[in-house]
Amino acid sequence: MGVDLGPLVKSRAPIKLEDLNRRVIAIDAYNALYQFLAVIRGDTGDPLMDRERRVTSHLSGLFYRTCNLLEKGAQPLYVFDGKPPQLKREEIMRRGEAKRKAYELYQEAQVRGDAEAMRKYGSQSVRLDEGMVAESKELLKLMGLPAVQAPSEGECEAAYLASTGVAWASVSQDYDSLLFGSPRLIRNLTVSGRRKLPGRDVYIEVNPEIVKLDDVYRELQVDRAQLVDLGILLGTDFNPDGFKGVGTATALKYIRTYGSLDRVEPLKDEISDYDYPQIRDIFLKPAVSDVSGLEWGQIELDGVKAMLCDRHDFSPDRVQAAVKRVGEASKGKSETLERWFG
Repeated sequence: MGVDLGPLVKSRAPIKLEDLNRRVIAIDAYNALYQFLAVIRGDTGDPLMDRERRVTSHLSGLFYRTCNLLEKGAQPLYVFDGKPPQLKREEIMRRGEAKRKAYELYQEAQVRGDAEAMRKYGSQSVRLDEGMVAESKELLKLMGLPAVQAPSEGECEAAYLASTGVAWASVSQDYDSLLFGSPRLIRNLTVSGRRKLPGRDVYIEVNPEIVKLDDVYRELQVDRAQLVDLGILLGTDFNPDGFKGVGTATALKYIRTYGSLDRVEPLKDEISDYDYPQIRDIFLKPAVSDVSGLEWGQIELDGVKAMLCDRHDFSPDRVQAAVKRVGEASKGKSETLERWFG
């Protein structure tokens, strides 16, 4: 879930896919795949499945959304999670229990025939297993795209790649990317489009937006270390509960007034029993790795069709049409560059 900086961060700006032309964007792969699994579902909340009832929502989202990005000239770079920090165990266990309860409610809704509840609890009970991750990496390879295996958090590695210039921006729904030091965070890129509000017969249009770290520093009047301390006050994946009774306005006031978490006088008793330096280090001294030799190649249509169509019952016409659009867009850009420099 990450730290909830949304109420404080006002300096968000819309961004179009066309603005990503010829730019490398480092995408938090697990974050994107979970979004696909949660959003790409039928009317009764069931995920997409092939004839053998194997879930394919993640593959559908990964393929068609990535084709959209490639068609606009973006260079997506998916970054996969490694071993999570020890401090995240509590949050992982909490999420697992929440998913288990949601699945029980989903099954109860099935018995009642309650389609609305099935959609709600179905999206809350999604699980990403090792087989799904392996197939996602296989698909990316067939699409000619590089993938990075992070030593720890994928979001952290994506932010690092953006901060070192390997990527132009990182892509995630979570604001943690800012605490990890990403100079640009793109949100809603993998979930943009018309979306139904949970529990209501209301639809909204979700559009991609960009948040620049320097704008956040200026807007909140904090630096990187203070932003991390602000996140710890509110609660991160490594201390999910945060500090009792401290909301966004109070947390920001404390950091502005006292300068750092360890100096917040009203919370001195709670802080003295808190291992906040270890959480700080996760954000400020993260486990990351340098990457080099990244290459973006051509889509292997036969391989993609064998995987998606033959193995998982995707429509051959739709898959071929998506690949064709990418090829035509790429050819058009190449011809334009040739005329420009010719």
